[in-house]
Amino acid sequence: MNHRKFKRLLWALSLASLAFIAQGQTCDPSGDCGGDETVGTYDVLSPVGQSSVEMIELAPRLETLEGKTIALVGGSFMASVTHYELKRLIQEYFPTATVYVLSEIGSAGLFPGPRVRKPQVERFQERLQEYGVDAVISGNGGCGICTPKETGNCIAAEYIGIPSVMIAAPGFDTQAKTTAYNNGVPVLRVAVYPGAFASHTVEELKQNTREVLWPQILDMLCDPITQEEIDENSHPEAADPQAPVFSGTIDEVNEFYNDMMWSDGLPIIPPTMERVEEFMKYTDYRWDRTIAVLSPSYRQSLVWHVAVNGVMAGCKPEYMPLLIALTKAMTSGEFRRTLGSTHAWVPYCWVNGPVARQLGLDHGQGQINEQANVAIGRFMNLAMLNLAGYYVKQDRMGTFGYPMSWCLAEDDEACLRVGWNPYHVRQGIGLNESAVTVASTLLWGNNMPPATTDGEKIMKLLAWDITERCQLALGSGVQFTHRTILMTEEVAAILKDKYGTVDNLEDQLIATARRPLYERTYAHYYANPGSAINPDHTSLEEYMEELTDEENAEMTPTPEWYATDAAQMMTIPTMVKGETAFLITGDPSRNKIQTMPGGAMSTAAVELPAAWGALMEEKGYEPLQSFYLEPIDDAGIDVLTSVEEVNIEPSPAADANGKGRVRYYNLNGHESGSPFDGVNIEVTTGNDNTRSARKILRSNSPRR
Repeated sequence: MNHRKFKRLLWALSLASLAFIAQGQTCDPSGDCGGDETVGTYDVLSPVGQSSVEMIELAPRLETLEGKTIALVGGSFMASVTHYELKRLIQEYFPTATVYVLSEIGSAGLFPGPRVRKPQVERFQERLQEYGVDAVISGNGGCGICTPKETGNCIAAEYIGIPSVMIAAPGFDTQAKTTAYNNGVPVLRVAVYPGAFASHTVEELKQNTREVLWPQILDMLCDPITQEEIDENSHPEAADPQAPVFSGTIDEVNEFYNDMMWSDGLPIIPPTMERVEEFMKYTDYRWDRTIAVLSPSYRQSLVWHVAVNGVMAGCKPEYMPLLIALTKAMTSGEFRRTLGSTHAWVPYCWVNGPVARQLGLDHGQGQINEQANVAIGRFMNLAMLNLAGYYVKQDRMGTFGYPMSWCLAEDDEACLRVGWNPYHVRQGIGLNESAVTVASTLLWGNNMPPATTDGEKIMKLLAWDITERCQLALGSGVQFTHRTILMTEEVAAILKDKYGTVDNLEDQLIATARRPLYERTYAHYYANPGSAINPDHTSLEEYMEELTDEENAEMTPTPEWYATDAAQMMTIPTMVKGETAFLITGDPSRNKIQTMPGGAMSTAAVELPAAWGALMEEKGYEPLQSFYLEPIDDAGIDVLTSVEEVNIEPSPAADANGKGRVRYYNLNGHESGSPFDGVNIEVTTGNDNTRSARKILRSNSPRR
């Protein structure tokens, strides 16, 4: 029995209360598991929510391909070879069939998730219907990003009653099936190619298509879907989030959570009702409030589930506001877009604001290894599993695996000493508000120590570092990527003296961080992360001509770090405005810069409960106000007054106790109990549940 089948069996037994597992005990319908912590047994809770996706009813498969219209779509991983060979085979065996290939039909791209409309998907479905397509064959899935993208064609087809088959390399068949299931397709059939597409010659690709793929595809399109297939792919779910699912000793609990794929392999703290309820004291949200519905699983992640995972990670209950903000930040599609890739983007986070200082998050030397930082990083690791549904070998396809997620903190006080606002302030959040930002990276460590006090030289060193830390090794991926730049205080101070603002520094880096066109072409030609480029069709020189236009190559002065007599060379830009985060953090005694290429950033404001002050005082913490900072004006913000007032429709949004409240929203969608600097929408909810709103502009002044 494979691991996934074993997991489903364990879960089904737990839900049905039928058996003892690993000498532990499942729970009866009343929620009584018989656990007793005084004798070393624990009644524990589920860390995963229910799916928000409804399964569709699959259309019948075809009886034959004779006289049918088949669409071969997708385009990834040598589809230009495999798909045309499949077209030849279909027409050889079924002469009356009509076959459309690749751009003749188009593609749906990544399916957008439940109840989300995407014009590209709708156009693809309309085209399938317009052309009278009877079946779709999509591929090729050979990486963690392209596999869900090409699976999107199958999902879009199945949603309008057109049978489909996906083509994928070994291992990526599981990802394709899971992607389809998470989007409401109970069974996706996947033809498995024997090996890595781009490692095979054209003749090997054609031979494997004939001998391996074609027989699978024919059977999969024509054999009826069986109930056994549907049952094997189903995922039982817990009905009551607050009902214990297992009882056992610490070892038995850990074994159970590992078997259920609810743990990352390290020991967990048993999430008992008592521990979870302690976390709930640190939020004003109801326990059953949905905080996020994250892809790829689209589970309803409740405040309760955030607390359960926080307990498991070893977080303190007072970290709960940070964990909620982190979970909200993870809802960004741009942040999640690359997380399944074989190139192993590693998610991490950083915290800004007075709560970080109050809770003792470290922003100095060795910070990611300090207790508070470690626990929040561990929570993120578990959130990837249990809240989002990313599983290694299923949805996270890193070729060599992943390090643990980590948590940084920016040194807000150092930022102000340097004369720059901290990151969260530059995102429109108040200096004395707190925020969590999530991001991902392809690199950690290997930092650069500028051994000069010349600000221009440091900028050029950083630009050089940026050009060598593009997307994927050798910069063979897409031209531009997001980056996080970590720098220690003394380095930042030198750059501040030279360039003034972060905005000006970024502009100088964009102008300077250029890469030789030939170097970029060579990397993208011979280390292309998708399909291999056929030298018989396109030479290196011809490919360089294509990139000259596609990537805006220009003749520019030769970067001074290149040892050449040429005064000029053709170069391409490696940065675009707004995709780089600059943080002041780390050991203040060192002169260091660390460039981390990766995925997009997403920031969420931290919301504290009304009783935060009293709760923290009871725990012995210093008052939050003692960690407030005096703001600086590095952006020339003027004091402005209320400029507009509008009425909006009544809404049942008052607090559960019926009291009115005032909330503030900035232009980035962040919510707070006090105004942000700059533009705010101030929403007042009355005791009668009516709402009024006005737009205000607030000066960059201290929060009281």
